[in-house]
Amino acid sequence: MTALAERLQETPEIFDAARGADILAAIQKTLSSDECWADAAQVLQSPKVASFLTAVFSGSSYLAALSSRSPHLLAECLMSDPDAHLAEAGARLEADLAEGPTLGDAMAMLRRFKQRSALLTALADLGGVWTTQETLKGLSDAANTAIRAAVMYLFRAAHEAGKVTSPEVDGYFVIAMGKLGAGELNYSSDVDFMVFYDLDRARLAEGVEPSAFFVKITRDLVRLLQEQTKDGYVYRTDLRLRPDPGATQVALSTEAGLIYYEGYGQNWERAALIKARISAGDAVLGETFLKQLLPFVWRKYLDFAAVADIHAMKRRVHEFKGHGAIAVRGHDIKLGRGGIRDIEFFVQTQQLITGGRHPELRTRGTLETLARLAEGGWIEESAAQELSETYLFMRRVENRIQMTADQQTHIVPADPVELDRLARLCGFADTDAFGDALLTGFKAVEQHYGALFEKLPRPPSSVPGLVVGDDADPDAVAGLERLGFENPAAAIEAIRAWQAGRYPATRSAKARERLTSFLPNLLEAFSRTSQPDLALSTFDRVMAKMPAGLQVFSLVAANPSLLRLVADIMGTAPRLAKILSRRPRLLDAVLDPGFFGAIPTEKQLKDVVGGALGLATDYQDALDRARIVGREQGFLIGVRVISGTVSAEQAGKAYAALADTLIQALAERVGQELVMQHGHMPDGMATVIAMGKLGGEEMTASSDLDLITVYDYADEDAKSDGARELPGQQYYTRFTQRLIAALSAQTAEGALYEVDMRLRPSGSQGPVSTKLSGFIDYQEKSAWVWEHLALTRARVVSGPTAMREAIDKTIRAVLTKPRNRSAIAGEVHEMRRRIAAEKGTADIWDLKQVRGGIVDLEFIAQYLQIVNAAERPEVLDQNTEDALAKLAAAGVIGKADAELLIPAARLYQSVTQILRLCLEDRFDAADAPRALRELLARSADMPDFSMLEATLKDTLSRVHDAFNRLVS
Repeated sequence: MTALAERLQETPEIFDAARGADILAAIQKTLSSDECWADAAQVLQSPKVASFLTAVFSGSSYLAALSSRSPHLLAECLMSDPDAHLAEAGARLEADLAEGPTLGDAMAMLRRFKQRSALLTALADLGGVWTTQETLKGLSDAANTAIRAAVMYLFRAAHEAGKVTSPEVDGYFVIAMGKLGAGELNYSSDVDFMVFYDLDRARLAEGVEPSAFFVKITRDLVRLLQEQTKDGYVYRTDLRLRPDPGATQVALSTEAGLIYYEGYGQNWERAALIKARISAGDAVLGETFLKQLLPFVWRKYLDFAAVADIHAMKRRVHEFKGHGAIAVRGHDIKLGRGGIRDIEFFVQTQQLITGGRHPELRTRGTLETLARLAEGGWIEESAAQELSETYLFMRRVENRIQMTADQQTHIVPADPVELDRLARLCGFADTDAFGDALLTGFKAVEQHYGALFEKLPRPPSSVPGLVVGDDADPDAVAGLERLGFENPAAAIEAIRAWQAGRYPATRSAKARERLTSFLPNLLEAFSRTSQPDLALSTFDRVMAKMPAGLQVFSLVAANPSLLRLVADIMGTAPRLAKILSRRPRLLDAVLDPGFFGAIPTEKQLKDVVGGALGLATDYQDALDRARIVGREQGFLIGVRVISGTVSAEQAGKAYAALADTLIQALAERVGQELVMQHGHMPDGMATVIAMGKLGGEEMTASSDLDLITVYDYADEDAKSDGARELPGQQYYTRFTQRLIAALSAQTAEGALYEVDMRLRPSGSQGPVSTKLSGFIDYQEKSAWVWEHLALTRARVVSGPTAMREAIDKTIRAVLTKPRNRSAIAGEVHEMRRRIAAEKGTADIWDLKQVRGGIVDLEFIAQYLQIVNAAERPEVLDQNTEDALAKLAAAGVIGKADAELLIPAARLYQSVTQILRLCLEDRFDAADAPRALRELLARSADMPDFSMLEATLKDTLSRVHDAFNRLVS
C-alpha cells in the first residue's frame, strides 16, 4: 500500500500561483500546530506535493475551500492508499450507521463521507494516480456506498419503530440508472434511480399500509442524500426515470412496473434500462425484476417503428445532423454536437439494434461496449479506439469543469479567464492547445456519429407514389388520412400543381424529379407537425413564390434533416411559417451550410440593419425596411431555436440584440427627422433605457419592448434652433412619440414591436419622456419599491456615452442604497398577492403567472439584489439567471437554492421560447399535437413530454416554496 502523495504523477498548470500558495501555507500552519499531524505537515512541504497542491488550489475554488475547512481530511487523503481508503471509509460509514445514530447524526456522517470521497477522487484524478476510468468508478462506488448505507439505516430505524418485523432490507430495492448504473458517475453528478417494492417479500408489521410506507422510506432516502445542511449535501437525486413520473409515486410495486413496461414502455426507456443496476436493498429481488424486463429491453427483431424512435431519440439530443457549429467557448461538452451524449448514444443505438440477438452486447459501460462492438465486427477497431480515447478525454474535462466549483454544469466557460482556469486544471499550458484538443475530439465524434445514422435502415413510406392524374388514387387518399391530413383532396391538388409544373420552381423536369424523390418523406415530416394541412398549404404558398426550385430541392433531397426543419417551420411554428410564406427567399439562408454557425455579432447586426436602412429613399421607406430586416432576422433566430442550435438563453440575448440594434437605428432616424423639422436642441441628448425582458436580455419571439426615454440639455429655457422651434420638453416628447411610432406603428410591412412605456417615472400619469435631473430625483426620492425592483433590469441601449454613464451611475446608486429587508419583503409579498388575485392561474403552462413560475423567480432575484446590493454590489445583473448565479457566488443564496433556481430559470426560458415561437394562443397540453410536445421536451433536454410535465410541476412547487422562504 502506497500513499497517494508518493504516487503523484501529474500536476495541473498553475492558474493563480499567489492564491494557491497562500491557501497551502495556511493549511500547513494549521497542521504544524498539532503534534499529531506534524508528519502530514512535512509531507505537504515536500516540493512535489507542495507544487501539486498549489496548482490544485489555484485552479479549484471548491477543493481549496474543502481543504481549508478540513486540513486533517486533506492530510488523511494524501497519506493513505487511495485504492483502499474509500472502501475502508465506506465500511466505517456502514458500521457507524448500524449503531443507530439520530437522523441528524446520520446525515452528518453521510455528508462527511461525501466530502472525503470528493476530495480523494479529485486528488487522485488531478495527480494522475487514477486513470479517468478509475476515477469514474471511484465516484460511482462512493455513491453506491452512500445509497446502500442510507437504505440500511432507514430500514433499521423502521424496525425500531415497529414498522417492519426485520431490520434487513427485504422486498425493497433501488435501481441505479444513467451514469451511476454504468459505473461512470461524473464529479458533481446527481444520481438517477428508481425504487420498487414487492409485497410478497416485504416484512411489514401488521396494519402498515405498504404503499405509504415505501413512499415514505423513499422520501426519507431522498432527504438523507439531498437535503442541504451545514455539512452540505450528499447527492442530488433524480427519480424521474421511473414509469410515468407525472402520475406515479416515487416508489412503485414490481407488479405495477412490469405492467407499465409490458404495455406502455417506450424506446427511450429501453435505452435507459440498458444501464440499470441494483444499487441498494433486496438484491435478489432486484435482479429478478431486471431479468423480467429483459424481453422489453432486448428485442430479437427490430421493427421499423423502433428505428424511427431511435432517430427521434437522436433528435432530442440535437435536432438536426449538420446544424450548429462546433465551438469551444460555451460548448456543452455533454449535450453539444460531438459531445459525451453522442458517444453514449452511438453505443446504445448499436446495442438496441443488435443486443437482442447478441447477448454479449448487453453491457452497461460505454468503454466496455465499444470494445465488444469492435470485437464482434459491428464497428471498426479504429472507430472504437478513437471514440474510447475521446470519451475518456471528454469525461476528464467534464470532471475538471465540475471540480472548479462543485457545480453540475457541462459548459466549457465562455469567459476567457475561466476558460484559462479550466485549461490549466486540465493540464494545458494555454487555451489554444486546450481548444484544439477539444475541437479534434468533437469533430471525430461527429464524424462517427453521423456515419452511424446514415447506415440505419429507414422505414418504408406509408404514402404511395403520388403522380398527376384525373382522379385521386384511393391508396394515396388513405395514406394521407393515416398521416393525419384532414383534407387529403386539397393536399393532392397542391401536389398535382407541383408535379404539373404550374409554379416557376417546378417548371424544369429535373426540379420535379428532385421534388418527387423526397415527397413521401416530406409528407411524413408534415404529419409530425401540429397541423399537417397547414404545413402543406404553407409550403405550397412558399413554392408558388419561389423563382426556381432545383437548387433548393437538391439540397433538401440530399439532407433529410433540413426537410424535417422545413416541415417543423411550416406546421409547428405559425409565426415563422407566416414570415416564410411572405418571404420565401429566407429559405436560402436556412439552407446555407454556414447559417447554423455562430449567432451574428453586434457589429454584424449593425451592418445588416444599417445596410437595409441605408437603401431607404425616405423616412417611411426606412420604417418599412426596418420591419423587413427585423422580421427576417427574428425569423432566423427562431429557426435556430426550433432546430436546437441555440440555447434558450442565447435566443433571449439574440432577440434582445436585434431589438437593441433596431432601437438604435430608428432612434437615429427619428432624431434626423426631428432636426429637419425643428432643428437641433442646443447641448441636447436623449437615451433609451430598456426594461423588463429586453433589459434582462430574455426576449422571446413575441416580447414587447418596455422602454423609458431620458433626455437632457443645458439651458432650462432653451428651444430648438430650427424654423419651427420647440421648447426642450416638447422637443423630446415628440422624439419619444415618434420613436414609439417608428417601432410599433402599422405600415405596409406591419409592425416591429409593441411598446410599453408604463415603467417610466410616474407611470402612465407622467410625461412620456423624462429629463435627466427629474429621472434622478424621482428614483432617489419618489419611486415605489416595485419601480426599484424593475430597475434591477434597466439597461441603457442608445444615446451618447456621457449620458449613458450618468444614468448607469444613477441606477447603481439607487440599487445599492441600504434597505429595510423586512419592509421590502412585505411589499414584495403584497405585490405578488395582488398579481395572483388579478392574473393568477393553476395552469402550469402559463409559466409567467402560475405560482412558482417566472414572476416568483424574478421577484426572488430582484428582491435579493436590492436588499443585498448595499453590501454586495457585485450581485447586480439585469439577467435573471446571471443575477441568481451572482447571488450564489456571493453567498446570498445557498448551494441547494442555487441548484434549484438557476436550472428553473433555464427550464422556464426554454419552454417559454418554444411556446412563444410556435403558438399565438395559450398552450393546451391535452390537445397539443405530438410534434409540439416533442419539441418542448427536446428543448428542455427531456426524453419525453411526460417527464417534462412532471419536472415542471415539481420545479414550480419548489420555486414557490423558495419564494416564501427567501423573500423574508
